[in-house]
Order: sequence, then structure tokens, then C-alpha cells
Amino acid sequence: MDNRTKFTLEEKDIPQAWYNIQADLPSPLPPVMSPQTGKPAGPADFAPLFPMSLIMQEVSQERYIEIPEPVRDVYKLWRPTTLFRAYRLEKMLQTPARIYYKFEGSSPAGSHKPNTAVAQAYYNKAEGTKRIATETGAGQWGSALSMACMFFGIELKVYMVKVSYNQKPYRRIMMETWGAKCVPSPSPDTKIGRDILAKDPDNNGSLGLAISEAVEDTVTTPNTKYSLGSVLNHVLMHQTVIGLESKKQMEMAGFYPDIIIGCIGGGSNFGGMAMPFVKDKIEKKNNPQIIAVEPASCPTVTKGPYAYDYGDEAGVAPIVKMYTLGHSFMPPPVHAGGLRYHGMSPIISHLVKLGLIEARAVPQLATFEAGVMFARSEGFVSAPETNHAIRVAIDEAIKCRESGQAKSILIAHSGHGHFDMAAYEQYLSGKLTDYEYPEDKVKEALASLPKISE
Repeated sequence: MDNRTKFTLEEKDIPQAWYNIQADLPSPLPPVMSPQTGKPAGPADFAPLFPMSLIMQEVSQERYIEIPEPVRDVYKLWRPTTLFRAYRLEKMLQTPARIYYKFEGSSPAGSHKPNTAVAQAYYNKAEGTKRIATETGAGQWGSALSMACMFFGIELKVYMVKVSYNQKPYRRIMMETWGAKCVPSPSPDTKIGRDILAKDPDNNGSLGLAISEAVEDTVTTPNTKYSLGSVLNHVLMHQTVIGLESKKQMEMAGFYPDIIIGCIGGGSNFGGMAMPFVKDKIEKKNNPQIIAVEPASCPTVTKGPYAYDYGDEAGVAPIVKMYTLGHSFMPPPVHAGGLRYHGMSPIISHLVKLGLIEARAVPQLATFEAGVMFARSEGFVSAPETNHAIRVAIDEAIKCRESGQAKSILIAHSGHGHFDMAAYEQYLSGKLTDYEYPEDKVKEALASLPKISE
């Protein structure tokens, strides 16, 4: 047994190619539908939003897609990331389980998001894009894309969900430091933003609404493309550097993970870790339990139907088949802003439907309890999103203590919580609350799902 605390790779071990699970799916993904026609969408339908290279990656059936050298050069700033053995957490829990975590908080932006941000900025630059519009929840995606656009000389406008804009001002300052412009969503800068503010001046915003604003900005501003930080196939594929590196590092540790855990909002961090291991399940090489964790107050996969829905509130984004709470659903203002999205990645949804992965929902207070336990054992202060995965990892380690099973647990640690101190302060002072699942609001939102004939 290797008793090291951390497992590090060399620069040469940064993956040469991303893994595209579409090549190995037992059944293909349901087609994406055009919001204009309700019919299957083709590359031309996406051209106003994305550069053609990313559109072709979105629909590609090629198993491995080479990572361009300029992208790998930027990756070298923080990749390969470290895999840690959580000995101190194991001791605190008195568990025979072996707990590992892949730490993505060492990127300049502090999360996994630059893995795709750098790629998307590169492909946009290569096709002549001058300006990008995007949205962000907790600000991690906005920060990552701000950095990436800075590297490739592209102007960026970020629509940040208002509740997070107010909760996390230092994320906005980070974006502005890298040269981006960040505004709270809903904003007066778009028609949909103005319409929402006219009806509800105190609207807290949602990712679906911020996406609508960014898409409107894109199609009404010359030389502008749209960039999304999660959900889409090419975004999850770019994140597979996490899982590909983790497989090598778990081999170094001498164990194949029995349980793999990550948080889900749109699905990119979890998908990036999980999909290289799902490949092993499909090929019947190994059979790990793979768990996606979401907030109990926004339980997209655990309580939403698997149905066609818009990716945004205004209904201008493509229509995809996914687990959804309805595109008009306004999630409660939990501090895990990156997980406040009404839908789930089509690929993650498809893998759940196929039984290759499972989903769980956990309440806010329990996740912060887990985050504090992790900080007081491992030292790292984790993002509220990441705390969801830590919560379930702790629960599984306690099960191992009770059963005496020494399972290997692998956590996708998506980022640090250095800009989330206000949330930790609320928890530590007893002011943080749980939010109930707003069943009536979800029913109302689901009533407006688009009518798609399959």
C-alpha cells in the first residue's frame, strides 16, 4: 500500500486529448431541438451563438479529441492538479474507508472552470471572435472565463445572478481585475432584464435568466459569441482532464475507487471526473458507484421529470432533453450559487436514465457542517458547491465505519471557498438556514414546458 498523503503527476502527464463519452454511450443522446421550430437542430442553428469548432465538438462521435497546444500551455499554470489522501478526515470519522480528493482549487481562478474556459476562449479567438457574453452563478465561471479571455485578448461581458453578485463581491472584483465587465442579472442592459425588473424590482435572479440575458446580448451585438460554463456536451468533455488525471493518480495510490462523488449544478465538474470512469462501467472493466449530489432546495435530478425543456428562462436557448424543474423556476437563494440551475446536463441526465450513475440531494446546513469538518481536518476551506460532495463522502465513510468495509472513496473537489466567507460566517453564527423544496413553484414552472413530439 502507498501511504503518501498526495499523488502528483508531471507536466508531461497533462492529457493530450479530451475524452468524448458520446463515442461509447449504449444509446445515443436524444436530439437537441431548435427553439424556433421545435424540430431537431443542426449546426446552422447554433452558429449565431458558438464558433463552428465548438459546435462540431458538441455533436462529435470521436472518442478522443486532441487538446490544442496553446490550451495545454495555459493548462500548465496549474495542471496536473494534485490528488490527496484525506488521512486526517478518515481519522476524524474513525472510518476504515480510504478517502481521496482531486483538488481543482489550485487553478488561478480557484476552481475547475478554467479547464473549459481556456479551451472556449482559444476556439473563439481562432475563429475571429472579438467579444463574448456569458452568465455566471456563484462567479466561478465568470472568473475563469475572464482569465481565459484575458489570455487570448477577447472582450467579455458577464451577467452574474444578482443574489450571488451581492453575496460574493470579490468574485466580481476578480473578473474586473482580469478585464471583464460584470453586471447583476436581471440587469437593465437587455430587454428581458428590463422586463423582469419592471415586474419584480427585487428579483434575485437565476442561472436560467442570466443565460437569457447573455444569449440576447450575443445575438444583438456584432462580433459577439456566447459561452456556457456547464451543461453542454463540449463543456463536459473539456473537463475530462480531471477524470483522466485521477485515473492515473488512483493507480499510483494502488486502489480503484469504489465510490466516486461530485456536486452537480449543470454537471461539468462531476461529468469531468465521472465520465472516464463511466467508460469502465460501460466496458464492464469496473463497476464503481458514481454519485451526483445536488441541493435539496433545487433537486433537479432527484425530483424533476426527464423532459424536453429550454436551457434558459426566456425560451431562446436550444431545447434539450434533461432532468428539469422548469425553465421559469426561480431557485431559493442558497449559497451554492453554482448549483442553482433548473436543468441538468443532457449527458448526465442520460447517464442517470441508463442507470450508470445516481443522484442524491442534501440540505444546505448539512453541507456546511461537512465543509467545516473538512476544513478542520484537511485544512482546505471548500466552496459551498464542493461541500455537497464532501457531505455525501462523509456519509459514505460513516457507512463504512458501521459495516467495517474499507472502500475507496474519490471526491471531485471542484474549488476553494475563499470568497465564500460570508456564508461560513452565517453558518458558524447560527444564522444560515435550510430551504424547503418549493413544490408549488416547481409545479407552476413545469406547466410551461415546451411541447415537443418525440
